Order: sequence, then structure tokens, then C-alpha cells
Amino acid sequence: MKVSFIGLGIMGRRMAANLLNQQVDLTVYNRSAAPQEDLVARGARGAATAAEAVRGADLVFSMLSTPEVVEALFMGSEGLLDSMTPGATWVDCSTVNPSFSRRAGMAAAARGIRFLDAPVAGTKPHAENAQLTFFVGGPAALLGELDFLLRYMGAKVLHIGEAVGQGAAFKMLVNVMLAQSMVIFSEAVLLGEKMGLSKDFLLDALPGLVVAAPFTKFKAEMVRSGQYEVQFPLEWMHKDLHLAAITAYEHQQPLYLANLAKELFAEATRQGMGRLDFAAIHQHLAHTA
Repeated sequence: MKVSFIGLGIMGRRMAANLLNQQVDLTVYNRSAAPQEDLVARGARGAATAAEAVRGADLVFSMLSTPEVVEALFMGSEGLLDSMTPGATWVDCSTVNPSFSRRAGMAAAARGIRFLDAPVAGTKPHAENAQLTFFVGGPAALLGELDFLLRYMGAKVLHIGEAVGQGAAFKMLVNVMLAQSMVIFSEAVLLGEKMGLSKDFLLDALPGLVVAAPFTKFKAEMVRSGQYEVQFPLEWMHKDLHLAAITAYEHQQPLYLANLAKELFAEATRQGMGRLDFAAIHQHLAHTA
């Protein structure tokens, strides 16, 4: 099977490397050269253009930043869907809104391309160590053909539903909870400090409580050191909350607290924190207190 991977950012670069670790026949493309050159040095084929990367591929993975980027690259005039071979498969691992995934699936089907939406849960270390969780929307039979490749990159593959867009829908719920949990944890730590409790005690004790989200154990060390080396960029968390707001509007479902969190992440991005890890929302809240 000839596989192509489009988008070699924080996650995509590591996902593609894990495919190479399993001797997958892999072609890669990225807008900036350095990540692509690194993978070529490990045995991948590099493509001069995205169209060259997908031409003749049996399977194309994409891991891109926003729906707008996915649309421009795959679905625009002279997009990659037009360069792909009918009967090939496109698996989009980007975090996008469900209605966009459905539109992408229809655009693929119109060209005879099979499609799965398969966003992932996890950050840079999970991608590095092939410990991602895939949330997959689309036909179970198609997933069955490709499951082994997803497991080269992840520890779990969850089939969310037969309908395209169900993977994106579930990923949206995960990130809505993730963002709000980080805000809640940060507010609790900041209030605790104001009440005279030591920051170290709070960061040691709170993440171990049953009321705390488990991921806060890892983010607590970022808060302790004040170093927010990016694993999941704050600006992309803001983007994901924006997509949730769009989806809530489409379904006429109020999102009171998620929209408040969206504005907090928007302001932190405006303050120049966008390329830090999303845990830097703690630093933003500390400075606005």
C-alpha cells in the first residue's frame, strides 16, 4: 500500500515517523521544508508539491491546522482530491467541525474517493510514542481495512459511528471539556494561593483528587515552572472552541461556559500566548487577576 502524509506539524511529523518505524511505504509533504527533510532522512520519499505527494497513493493522511487549510488544499480549484486516484482513500486527522467533515466526505465521494474523519486525542508525547487515540467516523468496513495503520500511530481506535463527521463530533466534545477543565484548575490554584495555601501544595494535591481532570497532573508541572513548551498550542485550542461555537449555533444548543472559555483563550492569543501550550491560560488568568 502506497501511503502519503500531508501536514508535518507537531503531531503529523511524529505520526508519520511512526508509520516509517513500521516500514510503511510513505511519501510526505509539508509546506515548510525542515520536517519533511527529517522524515526523508529516515526513509520517506519527499514530494516537491502536495499534488505530487498524493498522485498514485492508495491512502492519504492529512493532519492540518484548520478547516480552511484543509478545504484550500483538498477541495479548492485544482485541489488534491482532483490529483488522487479514484478508489483511493483520504483519512483526515485534522480537528475540524463535524459539518465540515461531512462536506469533505461529500467532496471526496463526488470524485470516487473514500473518506474517513479520524481526529486524534493526545499531545506531542502521545504522538511521539504512538499512544494517540483515534476517533473515527465513517463505514466500519473501511476502518477495518485501515485499522492496522492507525494502530501504528495510536494505542486506541474508537469507531464513533458509521456516519462521516461522528469522529469530529466526539473530538469536539473532548476538547470543549479539556479547555474548560484547564480554566477550572487554574482558577482553583489561583484562588488557593490568595487564601494563603502554597502553590506547590496546590499543584501536588489538586490533580490527585477525584474532582480533577487526570491531565492536570502533567499540566501542573508547566504551571509550577512557568515554562509552557508547546504540546497542544493555545491558539489551536481557541480555534477548536470557535468551531464548537459554530456547531452549537448549527444545532441551536447554548454553550454558556464553553463560549466564556473561548473568549479567555482568544484574549490569551491576542496577548501573544498562542504558540505556547494551552496550559498557559493559567499564566493569562494570573496576570488578569
